[in-house]
Amino acid sequence: MKPARDLADTLELHLQYLDRYRGIIEKKLTGLSDSDLRSSRLPSGWTPLELLKHLVFMERRWLRWGFTGEQVDHPWGDSADDPEGPWRVEPDDTLEALLAELHAGGEFTRSVVAGEDPATVAAAGGRFGTDNRPTLNWILFHVLQEYARHAGHLDVARELIDGATGE
Repeated sequence: MKPARDLADTLELHLQYLDRYRGIIEKKLTGLSDSDLRSSRLPSGWTPLELLKHLVFMERRWLRWGFTGEQVDHPWGDSADDPEGPWRVEPDDTLEALLAELHAGGEFTRSVVAGEDPATVAAAGGRFGTDNRPTLNWILFHVLQEYARHAGHLDVARELIDGATGE
């Protein structure tokens, strides 16, 4: 569901759109066979399950490791701990487990954002070190554009898999 058009609270607007895109991602992946989740029909070679794992780690990098400055194990776990590496999944990664992590990440984001000023600067340490740390508003906008962009990519992949279109 789209946020109300009269919603003026910037943080709540970001959070509601993030929830919406998580739901779109889940809907696009639900019903695909394990084979379809783990294979690619695209020249770039990424699979739908790899994209989902990327989104899990992306939000973790920006909010947990980035905004809060919390140290996290394997922040680039979606790409073999190589920030420039291709996305990957392990044989034991499942749609259900990764969707649970995606939604848990959303709950974490909502809990971190609650009561914060959008102009709050990310904590020192973690992803950003001590210089040039972005604001919470900037981080949420970046995470939102990542979700929107990758939901569009998933639209194309799903249409190539079984012809399904739309949100």
